Amino acid sequence: MYYVKKRMEIAGAHMLKLSYDSKCTQLHGHNWIVEVYCVSDVLTVDGMVADFTHIKKQIADQLDHKYINDIIGDINPTAENIAKWICDQIKTCYKVTVQESEGNVAMYVKEGFHEGL
Repeated sequence: MYYVKKRMEIAGAHMLKLSYDSKCTQLHGHNWIVEVYCVSDVLTVDGMVADFTHIKKQIADQLDHKYINDIIGDINPTAENIAKWICDQIKTCYKVTVQESEGNVAMYVKEGFHEGL
């Protein structure tokens, strides 16, 4: 198996819908650190699992400096839901981590996949 990881920073704003009182229900922003993990048992004709530039383009072009609520639809834009949404955007992706702030990291791993990298 071949594994690649792309790390990028995405600046964006969101508002959470929560069942309890929280300042996070107000419009606010983050500089998320996103790590996208991809896997394949065969390489493309170019010798890659996925082109790092294409991964960044698929994710950062959609999310960077945007209002995340508008991008991911009716999903509550928690770090966990953002991680899954990102994973769903890339065919070879099996895992995504989203660091919202120092010490706060959410991870999504597709069912049936193990840790790589």
